[in-house]
Amino acid sequence: MPENTLYYGDNLDILRNREYFPDACVDLIYLDPPFNSNRSYNVLFKDESGSQSDAQIQAFDDTWHWGETAEQTLNHLILNAPARVSAAMSAMLTLIGRNQMLAYLVMMTARLVELHRVLKPTGSLYLHCDPTASHYLKMILDAIFDPRNFRNEIIWQRSTGKSLASRKLPNNHDVILCYQKTDQATWNNNSIFEAYDEDDLDPKTASKYNHIDSDGRRYTLGDLTNPNPNRPNLTYEFLGITKVWRWTKERMQKAHEEGLVIQASSGAVPRLKRYLDEQRGLALGDVWTDIAPLNSQAKERLGYPTQKPMSLLERIISASSNPGDVILDPFCGCGTAIAAAEKLGRRWLGIDITHLSIALLKYRMRDMFGLEAGTHYRLVGEPEDTSGARQLASEDRYQFQWWALSLVQAKPLGGEEGSKRGKKGSDKGVDGVIPFLDPKPGRVLVQVKSGKVKSGDIRDLVGTVEREKAAIGVFITLEDSSKEMKTEAISAGFYRSPGWLTDYPKIQILTIEDLLKGASIRMPAAGGAFKQADRVKPDVATQPPLL
Repeated sequence: MPENTLYYGDNLDILRNREYFPDACVDLIYLDPPFNSNRSYNVLFKDESGSQSDAQIQAFDDTWHWGETAEQTLNHLILNAPARVSAAMSAMLTLIGRNQMLAYLVMMTARLVELHRVLKPTGSLYLHCDPTASHYLKMILDAIFDPRNFRNEIIWQRSTGKSLASRKLPNNHDVILCYQKTDQATWNNNSIFEAYDEDDLDPKTASKYNHIDSDGRRYTLGDLTNPNPNRPNLTYEFLGITKVWRWTKERMQKAHEEGLVIQASSGAVPRLKRYLDEQRGLALGDVWTDIAPLNSQAKERLGYPTQKPMSLLERIISASSNPGDVILDPFCGCGTAIAAAEKLGRRWLGIDITHLSIALLKYRMRDMFGLEAGTHYRLVGEPEDTSGARQLASEDRYQFQWWALSLVQAKPLGGEEGSKRGKKGSDKGVDGVIPFLDPKPGRVLVQVKSGKVKSGDIRDLVGTVEREKAAIGVFITLEDSSKEMKTEAISAGFYRSPGWLTDYPKIQILTIEDLLKGASIRMPAAGGAFKQADRVKPDVATQPPLL
């Protein structure tokens, strides 16, 4: 059985790696790929020459542009994908042309083909999207999974209509497309019922459960007679009434003593109390209005812009998997599907292309479940030594920066969750921040350098710390620091902690090698750079530590 694993990198490359993902190794897939539903529908269909950079497609950002990678992927699908997928992509090209929408669909199709491959015959896939592209994605899924394996188009109402649009109704729902690989797919029927809200019962239920017990519990009276009249062993007198009963006399007597079998009046046929709060509830339909989106004050909100409610993922995972099954989220973001899988006792595999998401998910697993990377789950793709760090820095300086910040649990600045790119010039000399209480709020400012460093960098950091009125400044460098740099840091003096009555160096220099060997910032106890997730006790025992 696969170990719980978090992968950093392009999910297409990782999914195509048979060592990581052999055929039929996953029980349930949930994916919520990035797509900007707020963008103009017309812009998405605007024809593009293909001359623009395709970096955004590689970044999985919230916009998609046609470029060389999209063209190559489209050609590969048309020439090499299964016949129905090839025909579908050819039809899409004819229908909508080369534009941002087709770039998005090409990117998704290549990944959905691989996701179908890794899914077990008993597995299901849930694709979370919005109405801008859901109809196209459904056609692609039909081509990959076969239309006969389509199960549901779930409508999740994520908000109420906020205002009247001038030419259309407001958009207030997402679409979740559910496909099963075969008719043998796991389906837990008992998990698709929602408890009755006794303060808001529908008229039919309220009429049926119209009795109130002395303890305030609603109940109805059920028939205890047997539909089969030829049951001599169940024919007897009870409370003065002779009938063919459903139960033995001993069971009837016990239920009567417990107050569950009652006789409304002398001579009346005894009946059974059925309590409303013991029933399965209302069966769910394919329109879900009972799970609210995360507002700005939601307790579980971590600050990730596309974060979904835990209850939404718990419902999906409970319906289509069993404890011990393997859940895959190839666009795991802040990791709600992963957290829900852990809580429900499932195994999990997560993939994301940004170190921002990887860092946030690591903190979430630690805060919610006490799980640490390398001890309780594998982490694949992050640098493990300075050689790996140099390779990452040469490939993408922003990813290196965000990874380095994760080593000290600093909140990155100048970047956005879900984006592979940073914002040049937006950090004002600050790459990350760590807040703390001492007892008043304080801050540690962090700067990361992957190239050549000099003493002037330390003087600049001193000025930034003073300008921003921060307590401590930390300089993280891939290269070794010089004697002059250390002298500048020492001359900056100390921050005197009123809470801990301790002096901490005002400016601290940490190399990547230091951090990989376990070095840490000398500072008062941190208040948490990211908002902490609440501690959760898994419903089923989780896996043991890795050996």
